[in-house]
Amino acid sequence: MSNIKDELQKRILVLDGAMGTMLQQYNFSEEDFRGERFKDYPSPLKGNNDLLSLTQPKAIAEIHAKYFEAGADIVETNTFSGTTIAMADYDMEDLVYELNFESAKIAREVADKFTKENPDQPRFVAGSIGPTNKTASLSPDVNRPEYRAITFNELRIAYKQQVEALIDGGADLLLVETIFDTLNAKAALFAIEEVKEERHIDIPIMVSGTITDASGRTLSGQTVEAFLTSISHIPLLSVGFNCALGAQQLKPYLQRLSNETDFYTSAHPNAGLPNAFGEYDETPKQMQQYIEEYLKDDLINIIGGCCGTSPAHIKAIADVAKNYKPRLIQELA
Repeated sequence: MSNIKDELQKRILVLDGAMGTMLQQYNFSEEDFRGERFKDYPSPLKGNNDLLSLTQPKAIAEIHAKYFEAGADIVETNTFSGTTIAMADYDMEDLVYELNFESAKIAREVADKFTKENPDQPRFVAGSIGPTNKTASLSPDVNRPEYRAITFNELRIAYKQQVEALIDGGADLLLVETIFDTLNAKAALFAIEEVKEERHIDIPIMVSGTITDASGRTLSGQTVEAFLTSISHIPLLSVGFNCALGAQQLKPYLQRLSNETDFYTSAHPNAGLPNAFGEYDETPKQMQQYIEEYLKDDLINIIGGCCGTSPAHIKAIADVAKNYKPRLIQELA
């Protein structure tokens, strides 16, 4: 297995694009989500994209393959909501281990096939760890500011189960992404460190926060620099931003991050900002031009796409990324 750190020193690595955007094209019905196994399940299951790793594994494998064909070096597992916390919406908490394990296994098989075909471009699997639908820092009830819908410990336990399954399924690295509340992310990082210690292993960790609007802060109120300080006690592979903003809007925050950190940097922005219908209109060509500004300014080591991006966007990004050298970092002693 090629070491991702070695590859990062040679070139800018390309992350895949949106899984959800691609799944929409399949127009899966409630029956498709259920498959044979969950035919009589009591809860509605349409919209549970993580479940498709069990009921429509071929589609998930196809999407990973399309991103690799487009030039991606890293694909994310189909596990963005793969915790007991998020799966409670579908009464599927008991399936969490299997969902993560199978998702990682599908991505692993596709990645290995592409690596075998072209050993000079090894492909990697990032275990996608989403933020859950609860926040540890903020109250969901405006009349009870002291109330919390979840505790740090509940998050830690849920993340630990997800992490173990992703590693068992064959993930090369773990991506704690779309962080709107850094306390949630700290619970995930704590869980990862626990698993590493218990298993005597080391696994690279990518962390990717979300700047929610033009205030330049995360949803829980942190600036770029505060976010970075909050997570820098962990030996990370990379730190970056994804979601919420398009490549153009994200650039100033990425600039600040790049100036402040010795970790590798990553970004996977949306295809612009959503239109009135919640759709993303930025073309691959437009996105490529904005991303090229990152590359010219030496801001980035790992680049990909989030909401609204497709293999065409990733191909455009990969095509331009190969013309530039990766951002240089001072190796930490």
